[in-house]
Amino acid sequence: MWVYPEIRFLADLVTYHARRTPNKLAMTYGEQRYDYAALEVESARVANALLAEGVKTQDRVVFFGKNSADFFLAMFGSARSGACFIPLNWRLAAPELAQVSADAAPVFAIVEREFEAVWQEVCKEAGITTGYVVIDDAQRLSAWSGGYAAVLPKLNLREDDAVIQLYTSGTTGVPKGVLHTHASFNHSRLSEHFERAYHWQDGEVFLYALPNFHLLGVALSLQCLYNGVALCIQKQFHPQEFLAGIEQSHPTLLVLTPTMIQLLIDHPDAAKTNFSSLKLLMYAGSPISLGLLKRALSIMPCEFMQFYGQTETSGPVSLLRPDEHNLEVEQTLKSCGRPLPLIRLRVVDEQGNDVPDGTPGELLICAPSASAGYWNRPEETDARFKDGWYASGDVAYRDTDGLYYIYDRLKDLIVSGGENIYCAEVENVLSIHPAVASVAVIGVPDARWGEAVKAVVVLHAGKIVSHDDLLHFCRQHLAGYKVPKSIDFVDEFPLTGTGKISKKDIRAPYWANMQRSVA
Repeated sequence: MWVYPEIRFLADLVTYHARRTPNKLAMTYGEQRYDYAALEVESARVANALLAEGVKTQDRVVFFGKNSADFFLAMFGSARSGACFIPLNWRLAAPELAQVSADAAPVFAIVEREFEAVWQEVCKEAGITTGYVVIDDAQRLSAWSGGYAAVLPKLNLREDDAVIQLYTSGTTGVPKGVLHTHASFNHSRLSEHFERAYHWQDGEVFLYALPNFHLLGVALSLQCLYNGVALCIQKQFHPQEFLAGIEQSHPTLLVLTPTMIQLLIDHPDAAKTNFSSLKLLMYAGSPISLGLLKRALSIMPCEFMQFYGQTETSGPVSLLRPDEHNLEVEQTLKSCGRPLPLIRLRVVDEQGNDVPDGTPGELLICAPSASAGYWNRPEETDARFKDGWYASGDVAYRDTDGLYYIYDRLKDLIVSGGENIYCAEVENVLSIHPAVASVAVIGVPDARWGEAVKAVVVLHAGKIVSHDDLLHFCRQHLAGYKVPKSIDFVDEFPLTGTGKISKKDIRAPYWANMQRSVA
């Protein structure tokens, strides 16, 4: 059944290629080059170094840093040691990271020097003590692990062991650790193997600048390495550096959010960049507008493919395939496509009954790659994962041609530039300001980011606070991308019949203005 029967555990993909094509290029980072043989040796050393630090099976090991070759050595080394690997979101503020770290309770950390002081603050605030090693581009992970044996540890691993734990904020603003097992990633690869739109070939190159703490970056990089596609790693996404990377590394594959695409083609260097090596550009995070797609195709004349998935699905569950990108049918471009092989989708009403085509309902997902649930949250796991189906929390509908469309969100989630921002997180921060009586956070249209965070605030009687003061307050407690782009002050909120704040009515004028401007 499996694509490669020898691959049962995450790091087996390295061993598989190291045995068959040891000199095949696996990844580059700046001047660093790793073939699969080197990736095998170095990840084995990291595993043995972790074991020497006292890491035991299913202990949590965190990585707190940006993209690098060391990230992948740490991930595969952690997998070989039997630990569960947790990439931390380096964009978060220290209080947010402390909340995540207290929940994860890691026993060891690999920390980029840039974030060492923040990590010490996080540990103090979270009340945890860990061993940790500091790395940077000058002092790589091998300086710590290089003295350990390059033999693979002999451990009794299980395919349902958690191997990667990614954090996503809940609708209450409380972070949740999504558990990904060896088996869930293997099932993702199987689903992709049967997908006709994927064409992996020797010599392919993926230019990788996605955040390493998102499923998008983790899943796509693993998919590439599994299929022998080389990674060309950039520390983070900067349009100018990314365009230079296209010129230098001649990638065949890009994976970007629509916002990244717009930033690239808006950059002056795009006009002189040679995109002829590109075969496929995959995008996710939000649908792409017809205007942006037309511009992108005129500059980057390759195939485009959209995919939809969530952190809980371990990978994409639906694709809008290249042959479905019809510029003459704009409505289709708003679709998230059709399910991949082995994956089933349903749209249901509040009672769990299937609804007719064209009728919005909650999207349920049945995927063999689905997460094992949430770390330390059995009740939330039981609520979202029932009878083999995952409740996505997204409102969707299916048209008569079998295409699915994400219609709205059951929960207050803002997708801004491909980043998920939960309204409750921002509301929780603003609500503790002494001048704020009540607050509602919504997403409003934004030409660059898709959606922007807006806070609508009611002040306590007699209190005065400025727009800038509240933004400064938010910056002290939130990652920069979560800070509202604007704040409106109102005297009162519209309420529903049950006395709750009606966000639908709050949103209406902002989205109505967009519709009028489009018309």
